[in-house]
Amino acid sequence: MASGGEQKVVLITGCSSGIGLRIAVLLARDEHKRYHVIATMRDLRKKDRLVEAAGDTYGKTLTLLSLDVCSDDSVRQCIDSVKDRHIDILINNAGVGLLGPVESISMDEMKRVFETNFFGTVRMIKEVMPDMKKRRSGHIIVMSSVMGLQGVVFNDVYTASKFAIEGFCESMAVQLLKFNVKLSLIEPGPVHTEFETKMMEEVAKMEYPGADADTVRYFKDVYIPSSIDIFEALGHTPEDIAKCTKKVIESSRPRFRNLTNSLYTPIVAMKYADETGGLSVHTFYNLLFNFGSLMHITMSILKCLTCSCLRRRTISPD
Repeated sequence: MASGGEQKVVLITGCSSGIGLRIAVLLARDEHKRYHVIATMRDLRKKDRLVEAAGDTYGKTLTLLSLDVCSDDSVRQCIDSVKDRHIDILINNAGVGLLGPVESISMDEMKRVFETNFFGTVRMIKEVMPDMKKRRSGHIIVMSSVMGLQGVVFNDVYTASKFAIEGFCESMAVQLLKFNVKLSLIEPGPVHTEFETKMMEEVAKMEYPGADADTVRYFKDVYIPSSIDIFEALGHTPEDIAKCTKKVIESSRPRFRNLTNSLYTPIVAMKYADETGGLSVHTFYNLLFNFGSLMHITMSILKCLTCSCLRRRTISPD
């Protein structure tokens, strides 16, 4: 609880759907009413789904504000509208994806991904961090990804944006610790959302000018089917990630890194087991190009590799 038994003020970005929506609703419905949730989104015309899910918490433990993380003015105006600019917990969830052969992706598209995923998060942290440091209190949550730890083929730009935010947060966490401000990364694997489903359907139909025929064939006929298999075998729901995030918030000693899917722990461990990087690069190459038809078996092997000692390194929604 906040000092004096007051509700903690939680500001969440990207709440129109998916993970952000589910975190907002879960915290707003907290049985002890420990949180006042400020759910934000760029376009308030997309609020209906959130308002419906929030039910009778809307206007009570959950309020709604407009916020575009890509705009300095929007971020400043949003925080200024909060009483005393007091944010106890900032949850940086707003993000965009980008998938496909890099030759066919324009530089402007790449910059848009970084503007939201990296600079948008940095913009939010810059705005709330001075007050948290002054009060010697606060918790900053950043929705990262397992792709912030391990590169994934055909996700080059999205992965780069998550690597960037992981490096930024790893550096910031040291300084913030001196001011008693906590910083935590949430690192989901695949998450079943409408966004992901729609994106998979769209990219399979798209043309990719600038990319050679072999690369387009590998992307459409090898990567996409394998990716769908991975989502089916390893995927979490937005509700799962929301529960993991709530656990991190309520922990007396929250971890800095929080992998949410124990099935990814062997993959991350493999990367750090070989300082040359060759082991992970060649393993992913073989999984994609040599054993693609055996992806279901591969997923079963990953499940077997995930013993209890590895699960302890993750944060479970249950």
